Amino acid sequence: MALSTESRIIAGAVLLTIVTIQVGGWFMTRIARGEVPMTDFQKAFARAGHGHAGVLVILSLVGLLYVDATGLTGVLLWIARLGVPVAAILMSAGFFASSAGRNVTGPNRFIVVLWIGALSLAAGVISLGVGLLTA
Repeated sequence: MALSTESRIIAGAVLLTIVTIQVGGWFMTRIARGEVPMTDFQKAFARAGHGHAGVLVILSLVGLLYVDATGLTGVLLWIARLGVPVAAILMSAGFFASSAGRNVTGPNRFIVVLWIGALSLAAGVISLGVGLLTA
């Protein structure tokens, strides 16, 4: 199986983001040890942001293996190729940004970033799935 140059470059960039997820894991250990004061809401959103980043990066890499097997072209090809990696960034950023601050007990206006990421995820997997089914 050969990847297109575009998919190979994106996969390489996505793999490099794993270092940031590792740093996030280290930060999560500090939270778990009580070294970072957070509300229960903030702890939950930190876990969700970290978990979504890891899972969506893996899904991004898997999707890139399949995207070049579709018959998609143009905008739909790029949505299939970038929808999940962009969602990994936006969804985890949305969890973290919407819970930032001291003594926060509910999401702030940056929660919209999470929902934009969710739309990116849906667009990416739908276009990839349809592209594979119609190839």
